[in-house]
Amino acid sequence: MAGIPHDHYEPKTSGEKWIERRLPVISLLYDTLMIPTPKNLNWMWIWGIVLTFTLVLQIVTGIVLVMHYTPHVDLAFSSVEHIMRNVNGGWALRYIHANGASLFFIAVYAHIFRNLYYGSYKAPREITWILGIIIYLLMMGTAFMGYVLPWGQMSFWGATVITGLFGAIPFVGESLQSWLLGGPAVDNATLNRFFSLHYLMPFLILGLTIAKIWSFHSTGNNNPTGVEVRRTSKAEAEADTLPFWPYFVIKDFFAMAVILLGFFAVVGFMPNYLGHPDNYIEANALATPAHIVPEWYFLPFYAILRAFTADVWIVIAANWLTGGIVDAKFFGVLAMFGAILVMAFAPWLDTSSVRSGRYRPMFKWWFWLLVVDFFLLMWLGAMPAEEPWASISLIASAYWFGYFLVILPLLGVIEKPLARPATIEEDFVAHYGETGSFAGQRLPGEKAASPAE
Repeated sequence: MAGIPHDHYEPKTSGEKWIERRLPVISLLYDTLMIPTPKNLNWMWIWGIVLTFTLVLQIVTGIVLVMHYTPHVDLAFSSVEHIMRNVNGGWALRYIHANGASLFFIAVYAHIFRNLYYGSYKAPREITWILGIIIYLLMMGTAFMGYVLPWGQMSFWGATVITGLFGAIPFVGESLQSWLLGGPAVDNATLNRFFSLHYLMPFLILGLTIAKIWSFHSTGNNNPTGVEVRRTSKAEAEADTLPFWPYFVIKDFFAMAVILLGFFAVVGFMPNYLGHPDNYIEANALATPAHIVPEWYFLPFYAILRAFTADVWIVIAANWLTGGIVDAKFFGVLAMFGAILVMAFAPWLDTSSVRSGRYRPMFKWWFWLLVVDFFLLMWLGAMPAEEPWASISLIASAYWFGYFLVILPLLGVIEKPLARPATIEEDFVAHYGETGSFAGQRLPGEKAASPAE
């Protein structure tokens, strides 16, 4: 697909021309900053900049923390205490890094549900969506391995429980688990492996993030209407869009300031609110915590993992059909990863010709029920694995899969969508009026029109 028509960077000085012929980095930055962006974007489009900022924040604070951390089971816990007590500003760095993971997941969940509501996964943005799901999986792996590094009680037992899931894989499970752990149990080799991968994976995420941003140069950004930017002429494209700089950058910076105000309030006044008190006890393989729970951002999928017990009919059927290969533990692992994988197939499961949920009256009800279901699963993941929580978890898990596998395909057939605006400009004028449409105003670098024009 051709890109949105717009002015490209042209070097003016001899120095710029020399650099551009050898390494066109200036034109790349210019085209990224000045990329035409649908001018009707609302405040739900701020999460991209929040995610990018938080990723850089995590990398920078992580590099400094690594300078003082010792990845050894006998020294890891005390080295974290050393960071907190003896390193200048160490307590702030550690709390920013720990709570930065929570900010990361708050932003990514808001970003995912925004995309699900506005249909940002639909053609031609399927690859962009899949790249986002891969980034999300890498985020989960990075966060899990990072949670093990303090070597507290919940770190140790969380690693024991989660790595034990790999042992449920038929035929290769035990070998895979031993390879992951570096031995028969969670120990020093495990800590070193997790430390190394936790340090490496953020750079993989950064690379995929750059690839995701690059993909916008050809597909453009989605918008609340789901109507594409007109590409037949530069004039029509300019009527639908504004340059990313300065309009959306300023809006994003304002949103970042508000979010960071809340973030640093948490870091300064309640830094341990989202953590678990047992993780301030050094890891002890002989003392199991009464209730092992992962971090809050893993809880929805942890609830799905635990929901499929041996007495659930679908687990019994799978066990019988596979001759006992798929037991309850393995089925739970499949369900947990399947709950993420099913989102990756949303572009093909959603059969509606209308992209934005704004114009789909039936879809709205089912979507907001999915949001409630997600928070319900999050709460259930922190509850004990007993009744009535087990039955409620099963119902909530069934709805999660039912939404993607049944409801989305059916809605595209039975739903009657509302009328959509013909262009982005029409939607913008309808919301903000002619005075908000920048009519008669010149954009940066745009020449004034002559009377004949």
